[in-house]
Amino acid sequence: MDIVGRKKEIEILKDCYESDKSEFVALYGRRRIGKTFLVKELFESDFTFYATGILNGTRAVQLKSFNRETARRFGRDSSEAKNWMEAFDNLNSLVEKSTAGRKVIFLDEIPWMATRNSDFLAGLDYFWNRWASSRKDVLLIICGSAASWIVDNIVNNTGGLHNRITRQISLEAFTLKECEEYFISRRIPMTRYQMAEAYMVFGGIPYYLSLFNAKLSLYQNIDKMYFSSGAELSNEFENLYRSLFKNADSYMKIIETIAKKGVGITRDEISAGSKIKNGGSLTRLLKSLSTSGFVREYKGYGRAKRDSLYQLVDPFSLFDIHFRSKREEYSRDFWLRFSSTPAHASWSGFAFEKLCLTHLQEIRKALGISGVMTSVFSWRGKDADTGVQIDLVIDRGDHVINLCEIKFSSDEYRIDKQYSAALRAKRSAFVVSTGTRKAVNTTMITTFGLKRNPYSEEITSQIVLDDFFE
Repeated sequence: MDIVGRKKEIEILKDCYESDKSEFVALYGRRRIGKTFLVKELFESDFTFYATGILNGTRAVQLKSFNRETARRFGRDSSEAKNWMEAFDNLNSLVEKSTAGRKVIFLDEIPWMATRNSDFLAGLDYFWNRWASSRKDVLLIICGSAASWIVDNIVNNTGGLHNRITRQISLEAFTLKECEEYFISRRIPMTRYQMAEAYMVFGGIPYYLSLFNAKLSLYQNIDKMYFSSGAELSNEFENLYRSLFKNADSYMKIIETIAKKGVGITRDEISAGSKIKNGGSLTRLLKSLSTSGFVREYKGYGRAKRDSLYQLVDPFSLFDIHFRSKREEYSRDFWLRFSSTPAHASWSGFAFEKLCLTHLQEIRKALGISGVMTSVFSWRGKDADTGVQIDLVIDRGDHVINLCEIKFSSDEYRIDKQYSAALRAKRSAFVVSTGTRKAVNTTMITTFGLKRNPYSEEITSQIVLDDFFE
């Protein structure tokens, strides 16, 4: 079995397979994250039935595909279903004929199957509640890239499927540690610094990583995969959102609006930039993007829930929006040339901040506070504190606050007299403005640590790139 990472998810799925009762598993995660690969690697030889939805297929197309799989698995003795109730009734009857000890049924991309005004959910409800749940030998796994659809319509279903899910798995992107495991398993030579840069472009998406050519450098791979004419990922941004969301244009407008600001953006700003009314519709769109892992919703320190800020944390979306105009020039060696410019250094610093936001668990571990209750915020100074801003504030249950400064550098980072004074001013402004009674520490998050000098001694704690691989 060639599966990198996913230890927790594999354990859950194996437990469900070995269970002494029927299990109903909901597995979801964004496109290209490896959902189908995971299930097939574990159970393909044990599948009693497998069917997948068709992107943009009509109800008739979805049913035809399902009927074809039913006939292929069980022969031509089943009648062709004209609706989903009949389709699941056929599945019921035909699976009963199976002699397998554990009947593994895998329904992939069900949000595509459940076309508008179809009876798919009613059929699924009927299949599970009237038949499968009363048995002890069924493992039903439903899967979908549209995470928000799965959560809203299956996990949080208020009808017949309410509380019927026995296990749910949200499949996340690889961490840097898992990316390292992947590159090593594929014999792709890369330093941890280069892995971080790769993460800042592609994130921890297994499919994107699978496109790397071991014979090319990191920068050559980026050019091949994205900037060259006909590159595999040249249209991935639009394909990604159109595969996940029915009204994809609205989602893309929101993503592009949020991407214009590296720091958090308010609902009012999102509404104005995307031209989507600030109401229930915008709430649903933002919730879907947050559930799917593209957007981070958080509060400014000391602010109320209604003052939530939104930040784009999906690396590839951020990268595409920032560089798609360069891609349209079809410059085969754009990134190879761009990598030696000051603009690359500026972009790297910006992207590294987002990498840190997706590795908060590793940051907590490096600080030795994995078991301490924490809340994560950003903070902006008041008008009098013009320009004072801290993107990562960790408020700890042990009465300490870490103000995190994030710097991406190809060598040890040097704090000079001017920057040291700026750090002290930030800390002072935070303490005075918030009135906190907690101890306030400055934490530096860098690639290779701080160059030792009198000013580095003022820093309370340090986190380096290697800590993200622990």
